[in-house]
Parts: sequence; C-alpha cells; structure tokens
Amino acid sequence: MKPVLQVALDLMHVKRALEIARESLEGGADWIEAGTPLIKSEGAECLRSLKREFPGRTLVADMKTMDVGAFEVEIAAKAGADVITVLGLSDEGTISESVLAARKYGAAIMLDMINVPDKVAMAKRAEELGVSYICLHVGIDEQMKGEGSPLDVVSQVSSAIGIPLAVAGGITSETAPMMIERGASIIIVGGGIIKTADVRSAARAVKEAMDSGKGLPNSLSRKYGQEELFEAFRKVSTCNIADAAHKRGVMDNGMVLRNGHGVRMVGRALTVQTTKGDWAKPVEAIDRARKGDVIVIDAGGSEIAVWGELAANSAMVRGVAGVVIDGAARDIDGIIDLGFPCFSRHVAPYAGEPKGYGGIGMEIVCGGQMVRSGDWIVGDENGVVVIPQEHAVELANRSVDVWEREERIREEIKRGGTLSKVQELEKWEQVK
Repeated sequence: MKPVLQVALDLMHVKRALEIARESLEGGADWIEAGTPLIKSEGAECLRSLKREFPGRTLVADMKTMDVGAFEVEIAAKAGADVITVLGLSDEGTISESVLAARKYGAAIMLDMINVPDKVAMAKRAEELGVSYICLHVGIDEQMKGEGSPLDVVSQVSSAIGIPLAVAGGITSETAPMMIERGASIIIVGGGIIKTADVRSAARAVKEAMDSGKGLPNSLSRKYGQEELFEAFRKVSTCNIADAAHKRGVMDNGMVLRNGHGVRMVGRALTVQTTKGDWAKPVEAIDRARKGDVIVIDAGGSEIAVWGELAANSAMVRGVAGVVIDGAARDIDGIIDLGFPCFSRHVAPYAGEPKGYGGIGMEIVCGGQMVRSGDWIVGDENGVVVIPQEHAVELANRSVDVWEREERIREEIKRGGTLSKVQELEKWEQVK
C-alpha cells in the first residue's frame, strides 16, 4: 500500500472542519478523518457533510466504538464513512460484529490500539477477526505527559501482520518518514496540521517528507520533556497556562508586576518565609539561589518593604530570574531601570529591619497559592502562575497546545470571522 496521509479533524465545529479539510486536501492529504470530538459534538451529520463536500475521498469516522459494534458501524457507514474505528480494548464480539456490519455497507474497520497492553498479540487476533487496518495510537492525554511513542512498536506490529498499519500520536513532518521506514502505511496527523495558520503548507510538508523519506524540521505539536520545560514555559503566557490548568495555580490579582510592558519571568521557585518588614531571609536567599531561580517570598502581605533595588541588583548578578513578594517592595524606579522582574502586593518607600526570622526552602503560601521550592513560576503582565513540579511536563505541553490552537483561530479571524462566529458561541451555549 502506498503511504497515505490521513488528517484528523479533532475539532468541535463542522464548519471549521470543512474548511480545514479542504485546505488539507489541497495540500496533498489523502484521507480525511472526522475526529471523535467532532462526531460527539456534531453527530453523524458531520460525516454526511464531509462526504457531500468531498465525494470520492476516503472518509474515516473515528468512532472509537467499544460496544454495540454493528449498530454504531451501521450509523457511521450509512452517513458516508469508508473506514470506522473500533477500540482494541473491546470485546471480541464487538470487533466481529463491527467487521460484519462494515462489510454489509462496503466499509472497513480500523482497530485502534490505544492502551492495549500486548499490541502484537491483539493485532494478530484482529487480523484473524477480519479487521482491515490496525492503528497504533498514542492518545493526546498520554502525549501531554511526555510518555509513549508509536515508534517503539511499529516495527514489531508491522512484521507480525499482513494488513496495513496506521500510526497516530503527535506525528509531524519530522517523524513521519521514520514511521514509514518501520512499516507504517497510514500516517495520521492532527495537531501538526489543523492547528496551523497555513494548513495547506503544513499538509504539504508532511506529504513531502513521506514521499522523500526525509524528515522536515517542525516545532508545532512538539512535546516537551523534563529538560525542556524552560523553553516550553517561555513560549506561552500565564493566560495559556491558566486555561490549560483550569485556573489552578493562579496567584490572586494583588500580585502586581512592577516593571511594565514586555517583562516576563520563568524559573523554579526558591521559597522564603519572613515576618513583617524583616528582609534578612529574602536577601540571604539570593546567596542560595541557583541561576534561573525565582525567589518567592511570603511576607504575610505586610506593607513594609522586604525587597529593594540593591537586592534586585544582587539577584541579577547571581542570575536570579525574578522575585514574587506577598508583601512590599521599594525602589521601584531602580528595579525598573534594571529590568529585573518584580511582582509584589504592595509598594512602600520604607523597609523594616533584618532580624533573621523565618526560613528558606520551606512550603509557603504566596498570593493565595501553595508554593514549594522546585515548583515552576511563570509571571507576565497578566499575573503569576505556580506549576507544581510533579505536573510541570504535562502542564507545559497542555499550555503549548492552547497557544498553538489559538494560532489557527487568529487566522480565521483575520479572514473576516469574529471570535463568536468562529467558535459558534450562540450554538454552543450551555443548555440548562
């Protein structure tokens, strides 16, 4: 089978899906897929719309069927689907019934192996049951954790079966040729195409890489690991992170950036606990801080300054990335001149005395959020967000995903849409 590029339309709105599908096909895509989110939001009617708009093109319905296989396959096939997905975790009876129903309507079954423990064994059994395609699929939620790649098992599965193998899960123009080299026949790309402003060019790049066997550099839909978190968090805003984290970790709006436009801060927290006006531990923390750390100070919300220009100057020399103070800072004019990121609840002209109470490195509360040394801190003009270190990889990838999806929306607005029309807000208001 000649390698096929399948574009996964993992969208909510059929109107947007139709436009992106058109641009994908113009860029060289072979098959179009009504993604599971699209089918769930728009129903089987989205399959009819895609089939009417693109007759003669192979249409995949990503139903992810797990029960009543014959019934769901009938629904999808009658609506125009040529290929319908069934989950490999399903009962064998579901798979067999799906295959029989698909044959009745001239369609085919693709078995989705997401979360199947023994993929080789299941692929072999699926072929015996009459399945037409196997799909090695790393789910989006799994990708966000920086886990898994179909690359590891493509060769094993492809050599064990005689039917075409599809791969899905964060694939781009950079990785597609590697999948084909290992035996994949169907390359399924979602975000790497549908999130771009220029869908045609993105699809063309993947197709060119598939045809040439040479990967093309691609930063979109890249998944970041533990060693790349600084790069990921520098790429996004606190708004992107807040959306990805469902508003968790956002410090209250009393934590104000004192430097003005364009200042951003990313780093790991070094925590400080102090008392009213006692600036000893905040300043001592500068000596303990590593390059790139953010000093986060719980000063109890006091209006007496525990940080000033001299401390900021010293911190800059040490490579500290910024400071967040649930309390007061002073010498703001000097801090602005330095360009040192400073967030504080208050500004005051006077400081307290260095008594030495409190400590460095313990768990604190700052801006209403628990902060531990090692947690990630991101700050910009919109505010400050705390990212727990154990969830940093996942939230970094989810935040980048939010940012990337907005890029396509900006393009659709540029073409004459409005945000409400692009998102079809009236149609999708919550039913109560």
